[in-house]
Amino acid sequence: MPPRRLVLSALTVALVLVSAVGCGDGGELLGAGATPAATGPDRLWPGLRPASSPAWDYEDGESELVRGITAPGDDIHKVDPVAVVRAEISRHPGAYTGAKATYRETVRRMDDCGENATTDSRAAADGETVTGGRCPVLKAYYRDLTGDGRDDLTLGFRLLPGNQTAVRVYTFRSGRLVQVMSNDDAVTGVELAGRSVIIRSPSDIPAYEYRFQWTWDPQQRLMLLTHDEMLRTGDGKHSKRPSSTAAPSLSPSLSPSASTP
Repeated sequence: MPPRRLVLSALTVALVLVSAVGCGDGGELLGAGATPAATGPDRLWPGLRPASSPAWDYEDGESELVRGITAPGDDIHKVDPVAVVRAEISRHPGAYTGAKATYRETVRRMDDCGENATTDSRAAADGETVTGGRCPVLKAYYRDLTGDGRDDLTLGFRLLPGNQTAVRVYTFRSGRLVQVMSNDDAVTGVELAGRSVIIRSPSDIPAYEYRFQWTWDPQQRLMLLTHDEMLRTGDGKHSKRPSSTAAPSLSPSLSPSASTP
């Protein structure tokens, strides 16, 4: 019997003994019942040559410099979220403004966002958009995700037409605004936990959903996709995962090493 199993068995006997004494039954030992034998993982194809490179690019290994946006004292609270989205649109015309742009409706609705959205008092009652109405930019959230003691910006906006939401994380580095996370998907919920952004998305299977966890990596100075799993929701009410128009490649312009001031 493996050492760990011996320890667990000893603990089980001790707990049963304590329970028996506490119940006043004379201290007799009671059987805990049969327990399944521990089984270890079986390694398959031990002679298989390990792959030396990934089969595809997850596009989570680079950051992107946002030019033209600054804030006094690198205070990210003073950055206009609408201006940040407009800066992305200008950096990627093929996705937003070109003749065959996938998200041209997002650009058209940006006219409904107005200026200085961070202080706009007309925010939707449910806190969804910065100005309410048809503006695709969602309410911004602030939390220290990078561990430097300063808040970072978590920003979302709708990718239209379609059923996708863009989720971005930005931080300041020596006066430069840098995007350190980018994810586009059909989204049912987003959470911030510790140094992580957790995104939930619908699946093709009823009562299940996908959960993607992006976590800050201090060595790479990026949010990396650290967990990708399918979880049972238990309610069976999730609709089939919406099909979305193939997203264009938004090639990041700044590598981790180049992003270091």
